[in-house]
Amino acid sequence: MSKSAFEDWFARDLDPAAYDPVASARLAMKPTYPKRFYQEATAGPSEDGWRLLLDGRPAKTPGRHALAFPSQPLAEAVAAEWAALGEFIDPLKMPITRIANSIIDGVAPDPAPVAAEIVRYAGSDLLCYRAEGPASLVARQDAAWNPVLDWARDDLGARLILSQGVVFVTQPPAALEALAAALPQADGWRIGATHVVTTLTGSALLALALLQGKLDADAVWSAAHVDEDFQISQWGEDADAAERRVARRREFDAAATVLATV
Repeated sequence: MSKSAFEDWFARDLDPAAYDPVASARLAMKPTYPKRFYQEATAGPSEDGWRLLLDGRPAKTPGRHALAFPSQPLAEAVAAEWAALGEFIDPLKMPITRIANSIIDGVAPDPAPVAAEIVRYAGSDLLCYRAEGPASLVARQDAAWNPVLDWARDDLGARLILSQGVVFVTQPPAALEALAAALPQADGWRIGATHVVTTLTGSALLALALLQGKLDADAVWSAAHVDEDFQISQWGEDADAAERRVARRREFDAAATVLATV
């Protein structure tokens, strides 16, 4: 397969938001993938910062933009994904590349709508909805979530309201404005990766904590799964759910890599 034909396939069959479970499932059902058409994948400097080079030739996104990165470590992380592929080009094995494509083609030109979407998530943030019982679950939520809420209040100026059960609570506009101010509004790379973390965890607060270095990736992932882990401790783990969780963790780690290397 020629490079041009490959790019046509990549644009047609790989949605920039392929971390979405539905898109991932669709890709997983594909019987075959294109054969690898290059021998070497490397990162190289360019006028755009750093580029992915396939056999020395600059690669492009599905939107035909330069697959360029603001840092060498991020470019090298993407090159490592391409270098690790076997005979076929499997997009599901390239989560950092998928996020990069999404950011370059869909976020970087105008990060504001994506930043606003993160703030909308905060309006119904996971950390604000607490269990009424049992006491052991309440204690787990308090231990994992209260420090993040305290940090948002004390450091970011965002005082959020908590609710028990599923009763919706409207968050104060001033709190949401404070969270918006904490986002790097003009930085498409950080906004894009933070949005991925937000959607995978259900929490803009946890995504902000990762973005600003308040929590590391493992702590954020653990905090996002307090309820799920409690259910597993009580009833055991469903095999299908476990497989979905592994896939989501792969996407989460890719977004965390972007935030750590951008």
